[in-house]
Amino acid sequence: MKKKCTKFESLFVFSDEETLLEHIKICPDCKKEQEKMDKISKLIKEVKPYYKKKTPSSLLFKIACIATMSILTAFTIGVFHMNTNLLDVIVYGQTFSAEDLGFPTDEYGFITVN
Repeated sequence: MKKKCTKFESLFVFSDEETLLEHIKICPDCKKEQEKMDKISKLIKEVKPYYKKKTPSSLLFKIACIATMSILTAFTIGVFHMNTNLLDVIVYGQTFSAEDLGFPTDEYGFITVN
């Protein structure tokens, strides 16, 4: 029983096209593999237009992102412009301790549990 040639994959991946074609001329097993690959390639080329993704253009996506960021920025600036006290609280901070919030605390400021 004749062993099947296993060089096709390694020659296809690692060697140049001339070496592969020379081996295909000599080896009938690799010739069958090449014919299978050619058939698959033809099928892929034939059905490619039908399965090509229909994605929106990147320009529309960029415009939508810019518009969204512009609206959010305008809204944020408008809120801070109308309420300047809010900006002072965010920038300078106003922290409440547990005692300020009405919880019973010990001498270290931790909430006491009875």
